[in-house]
Order: sequence, then structure tokens, then C-alpha cells
Amino acid sequence: GDNAGAALGVGARPGDVVVSIGTSGVACAVSETPTSDASGTVAGFADATGRYLPLVATLNAARVLDATTRLLGVSHEELSRLALEAPSGSGGLVLVPYLEGERTPDRPSARGVIHGLTLATAEPAYLARAAVEGLLCGLADGIDALKSQGVAVDRVLLVGGGARSEAVRRLAPVVLGHPVLVPEPGEYVADGAARQAAWLLTGGEEPPTWELAGTETYEADPDPAVRARYAEVRDLTEGI
Repeated sequence: GDNAGAALGVGARPGDVVVSIGTSGVACAVSETPTSDASGTVAGFADATGRYLPLVATLNAARVLDATTRLLGVSHEELSRLALEAPSGSGGLVLVPYLEGERTPDRPSARGVIHGLTLATAEPAYLARAAVEGLLCGLADGIDALKSQGVAVDRVLLVGGGARSEAVRRLAPVVLGHPVLVPEPGEYVADGAARQAAWLLTGGEEPPTWELAGTETYEADPDPAVRARYAEVRDLTEGI
């Protein structure tokens, strides 16, 4: 119910994917049709409007950023600044962020791995960028799983504690390949419950329209090489 409430709270509509970067990562989409994924990657849920809410969950999300700040001995603000200093693709340095194993893909025994470390990339900025890109690549894989089930994706709504990171916001459209809208931080599950209550009181075919104040839009040219390099090393983590 929390994901359905959040999707309603941010005003998600068909064509929207809500990506939440919290303790875990979630990519869910409002869809007119149900999904049936035999692999179990995409879970089939109902949304709060009579539609469907196919959903992919990852185990490693905002805590990847927390762990990287500890490794580098910096604040989250400094981590973001460092990540934006490094080039796209981090010079080939990749962090596969399976720090607690992983749920999607189903690799409970996997561990986080750094690939491509060289004299040139052995710098804080490159590791900071690799952490942000690795986190986003895992979520991009989740969005791809939604697409494989016929889910239409036009834009991404980015929420959760990890969405406060400027680097995450600015690199998200580069990795995810879609425009990214970031609403102001809020209690969107509670907002969704309030919107549903207002809908019950007012009636009508659709819930009342609530405008989200302060939403910022981030757009950038996608860099497919980032995900291609991540995909090269992602499957090498099995059993490590």
C-alpha cells in the first residue's frame, strides 16, 4: 500500500515511473494493464485508482551513497560535488553496489565489487561518480524489466532520501534515459492517502488534481556507454 499511496501522492499517471531511492530502491509504474512476469522480477500490484502498479525492488539504494561517504570520509554534499567532477562513465571504473547481496537480480550471496581501478581512476571523484552511476544502473535495469512487460515509460518521478543528492538528480536522466522530475521532499504516502480520502468525499471518475509545488525537471542526453560498461561487469559478481 505504501507504493500505491506514494504514486497517488506524486500524481503519477500512465507513462510515469516512480523511482524511490530509500533504504531499498523501487521502480513502479502506473499501468492500464496488468503484468505477469514468470521470472518474478516484476511484481504485480494494484495502484490506488483502479489501475495497476507493476513494481521492481532492489535491496541496495541510498545506503550505497552512505557507504561511499564513509569510504571517502566526506559529507553527502561533498560526495555529490566529487561525482559531478568526474567524467561520464568514471573512466571505466564501475561499482556494482551489491553491498548486502541483491534482491533484483536475485543474488543474495553476491557482494559489492569495484571493477576497472587504474592509476588514473584511483581518485575520490571517480569512485564517487561510480557509486552514483552504479546505483542508478541498478534502477535502470528495473525500469527495463518494467518495459519488458509492456509498461510504457515517458518520464521518471524521483523521490526518497537519495533524491536529495544533486549528483543523483543530474545523472539520473543520463543513466535512466528519460526526463526526471523531482518533487520537493514530502510524505507522499500520506499525501496519497489524503488525496484518496478527498476523492471519496468529492466523487468523480478520477481523483482530484493536486499540483506539486516546487517540482524540478532534469533533462540530459543519455550516455548508453555507462550502462553498457555496467552490464559488462554486473554478472561477474555472482557468488563473490
